[in-house]
Amino acid sequence: MAGNEWLRKVTDPGKRSAILELNPDFLEIASTLDAEREAGRTRGPLHGIPFIVKDNIATKDRMETTAGSWALLGSIVPRDAHVVAKLRQAGALLLGKATLSEWADMRSSNYSEGYSGRGGQARSPYNLTVNPGGSSSGSAGAVAGNMCMFALGTETDGSDAVYVLDTIYGVDLHDNYTIAQEGKTPLGGYSQFLTTSDELANATFGLPWQSFWALASEEQQASLIGLIRLIESAGATVINGTELPNYQTIVSPDGWNCIERCAFAHHIHGRDFGTTRGYPNESEFTYVKVDFYNNIKTYLAELQNTEVKSLEDIVQYNYDNDGTEGGTPNVQPAFASGQDSFLASLTTKGIMNSTYYEALSFCQRSTREGGIDAALRHNGKQLSALLVPPDVAQTYQIAAQAGTSLQENQVALALKTAAVIRLMQTLPHSLGYPMITLPASVNSSTGMPFGLALMNTAWSEAELVKWASAIEDLQLKGNSRYGRSSPKWYGYKQRNIPVLNI
Repeated sequence: MAGNEWLRKVTDPGKRSAILELNPDFLEIASTLDAEREAGRTRGPLHGIPFIVKDNIATKDRMETTAGSWALLGSIVPRDAHVVAKLRQAGALLLGKATLSEWADMRSSNYSEGYSGRGGQARSPYNLTVNPGGSSSGSAGAVAGNMCMFALGTETDGSDAVYVLDTIYGVDLHDNYTIAQEGKTPLGGYSQFLTTSDELANATFGLPWQSFWALASEEQQASLIGLIRLIESAGATVINGTELPNYQTIVSPDGWNCIERCAFAHHIHGRDFGTTRGYPNESEFTYVKVDFYNNIKTYLAELQNTEVKSLEDIVQYNYDNDGTEGGTPNVQPAFASGQDSFLASLTTKGIMNSTYYEALSFCQRSTREGGIDAALRHNGKQLSALLVPPDVAQTYQIAAQAGTSLQENQVALALKTAAVIRLMQTLPHSLGYPMITLPASVNSSTGMPFGLALMNTAWSEAELVKWASAIEDLQLKGNSRYGRSSPKWYGYKQRNIPVLNI
């Protein structure tokens, strides 16, 4: 797509909600990359391929990095995020910054998903009136709306693109969280594991029905079971009932609980950030709110041209600018609960006490050996992957809890800090237990898409690439009705805030 044509598309009032800011230099960069190609120099498969990044991923250029908040407007980051630097080196073309849920869903417990003070409301091109799907809504919406070839978000459990993965994986010397992958990634990258549907004859997949599938809608169950029957017809074995042993304790029946997230079985109704709603020493939010307090302070310390240096400063800015940032509950319609998650983080003062470590240990133990790993070992046989419905948000929530934490990394423990490049790298527990999602169909009432996801154990990206590419090949070559559908832009003229959670 030519540059001017792309500009017309992204500035269409009904379709521009995915893009928060355009890269003012993208046409010049595109010309340079084109000249390199004409001169016979191609940097790789991503040469000249356009992409965007979420506004909490740092770019050392003329664009802002603000996590959607007016508080950081004008601040200057010290360097490109590691993944951005690697993509630029590979010749990928950065078009701009994506809209997002402000502070990547960390500031509030009751909010309009995809909204930020600076970026406004991100909307899905499939249905502009409903929840667009997560804090990285702008990144996803830009790709779904054909505004770019790929996009980066953060905490995107369930997202993948192999050539991009080949470019961005690896240790970031400025980010201790990434050290855990040393020795656990394949030589030669992940594209070597791409395969065809013939490989499915060697696959044995599990369906954790009571753990996740029972929580999906009947329509999604029926559609995805149809896709699974197609997978079986290609020779794969699919075993039902491969449950996470303690799913009744760790999997909420009410959807993703962004505050408590764990030990829901002990809860009483109402939100109280890990005090009486469940046990604090079994709650993910117990350690998330501590990590956020410490990591945001570390990040802000590296910024120039800003007086915002702590979570306390952010909270005060939101109060001082209630009309746009909604620090007080029920002032800004997108932030019904104000900044209650920030306030919960603030009370911890970043102290890693015994309750912190007990909660971390419980959540990881119950989702790893007592969860995903146990489900993958079915009657003594190691399954190829678990097939799950990712519209049931608890699937990738459990995968995120199971991942590797900074506290497990001895180097990071010794340093007691992390020079965080990405603005919101605040969830260290989200590394290592990957998922990958394949488009499957759309909801008949809302027009929103849904998919089939594959879940596996720690550092199993290569396995997931193999099996997902085999299923994708089956979908494509058989002209299957299961796959990606083009967006219909339902509710094109509507501007409701908050978005509908249906």
